[in-house]
Parts: sequence; structure tokens; C-alpha cells
Amino acid sequence: MSVTPQQDVPFPHWEAELDSPSLQGNMATDISRDRPSKDAVQRLMKTFLKENSSYDVLPVSYRLIVLDTKLLVKKALAVMMQNGVVSAPLWDAEAHHFAGMLTVSDFINLIQYYYTHSSVESALQDIDTFQIQHMRMVEKTIGAPPRQLLSIHPMSTLYDACKLLVESRSHRIPLIDRDSATGQELIASVLTQHRILRFIAMNFKHTRCLVQPLSELRIGIYENLATAKLSTPVIQVINMFVERKISSVPIVDDRGAVLNVYETVDVMSIARSQKYHELDIPVGQALQARPADYPGVHTCTLNDTLASIFAIIRKRKVYRLIVIDGDNKLKGIVSLSDILR
Repeated sequence: MSVTPQQDVPFPHWEAELDSPSLQGNMATDISRDRPSKDAVQRLMKTFLKENSSYDVLPVSYRLIVLDTKLLVKKALAVMMQNGVVSAPLWDAEAHHFAGMLTVSDFINLIQYYYTHSSVESALQDIDTFQIQHMRMVEKTIGAPPRQLLSIHPMSTLYDACKLLVESRSHRIPLIDRDSATGQELIASVLTQHRILRFIAMNFKHTRCLVQPLSELRIGIYENLATAKLSTPVIQVINMFVERKISSVPIVDDRGAVLNVYETVDVMSIARSQKYHELDIPVGQALQARPADYPGVHTCTLNDTLASIFAIIRKRKVYRLIVIDGDNKLKGIVSLSDILR
């Protein structure tokens, strides 16, 4: 669901879509019974994750985009946006090995670099020759941490993949195999948080474990939330992403009611349009530039259960849920990282 940034209207929240008859029946029956203990739930989920491999999560048919480190950044960005992806594995053609991931964080680093260390004219000139491999210089200049070289074998257990994602605070992990004849690395695919959680939502049979509401689970962040107004400059929101290590900032009105959300993925539009001189415009104005197919903002309440959240993950590409109360006021944020943890 989405609300046009200029409108100060009640923000309708997403409601659970339990469209599976079997799931509805299980839910109706299980809610009336005593729920299993937290330890029992953890054992069931741990067993499920260890019984499945990372490869099992991959769809039957999928598209994999791999970018050479010598590709121009502006061309890489165009390819990613054209194919609707927010990250892509990198390949070093000279060394013949995996070279990390190109993600939204890299484009945030690039924007901060040009905003603070370059004039608009030199930035526009520089970007025409700027290659992906030059991102290392940007990281050093602005003091950003270097790119992680995380990966895991496709046949590793899903439990090991989840554990690595949680410990590294990453949103995705490449699946790297090796050619048995040459020993050369092969990028099989990229395992994302959404793919993992969707797999769990579709295949984890112990639905009785998932009926606890958020008010009991307290999954997510509910204190010291970063927020912005429609009038907040875009650069301030981008700085919040970096300083707080977050990927979204809810846009609220004077009453604290949620109007919209500015996400790190929105930064890719700025990088592609090369409008580095427009970072002082209000975030409300920047939101108007979103594509027509923007999926919208998903919300829930503290009464929604983990089962209802998995129901929406099963059907839509959701990265987070904004928790609101009956007056549409912001209460918290539940990200896929929170659920995975």
C-alpha cells in the first residue's frame, strides 16, 4: 500500500492474507491450543533449516546478473535498474574470481563522496569514466568500511546460511561453487533474506509455532526510531542511513502519523539520474520521482502475528513492515533482518 507524499490522510495498514485453506484451518485450530514453548519453536525451526540446503531455496528458473569490476558504474546501475535488482555479484576477470557484491550501500557511498568532495561539474565529468573497481577509493575517502567478501557453498545447510547472514548483518549472500576440472570459482546465485523467508513461509509446516502476535514477540525496533518530515532534505535522510546503519526512514507528519517511507533503494534513482546537486531538495519532492510500479509501503499492527507476516512475504516482495497503531501513528519497524534473527 502506498500514500502519495503530499497527502496528509489516514494511512491504511496491510492486513494478513491467509488465502491458503489448509493454513486457515491450521490457524483456527492451533490458536485454541496451548502454543509450544520458545525453546520448542527454536528446535523445530533449527531442524527445518538444517534439513534443507541453500540450493533448495532457489526457484526452478531465475535470472543471475554478474557485473565485471571494470564496468562503468553508470552502466552497471542502468543494468540493475532495468532488471529490477538492487544488488549484483562482481567478477574480477583478470583474477578469475568472485569480487564481492555491488549494493545500494555502494551508491550511497558514491553520493556522499560527490556531495562532500567534488563540484557538480567535476562529478558529472568523473562519473563518465568511473568503474566499479574505483569504489574502493571512494570507501577510503569517506571512511566507509570495505566491501565484505562473504559467500557460501550452494549445498551448505540453510541454517549455516542464515547464521552467516545474521552474524555479518548482511541482506544477501552469494552461492559460490568451484569447477571440478579447473578449480575456478562459479557464481551459482545469490541467496537473499526474502528468498529464505519465503521458502520458510511456503514449506515450514508447524504453523502453530507462528501465531504469536508482535506484541508478544517484540520482533523489530520500537525505540529511538529515525524519522523525517516531507520537508526534510534528502541528504539528511541519506546521512541517517549511514550513521544509523539502517535501510529505511519513515516519513511522518506533525502528529507522528506515517505518510510514506524513504528507502535506500530510492538512492539508486539519484545515482542513475546523476542529480548530485539536488540532494538538498525536500524528501517529499524526491518521492514524486518514484517509478509507477513502486510496490508501496506495507504496514502492520502489534496484533498481527508472525504467521500473517509470513503470509504477505509468501505473496509479495516485502523488505520491511512499518508498525502503526489505530491512528496510523508510527510504533516501530519490523525488517526481514529482524525476522531472520
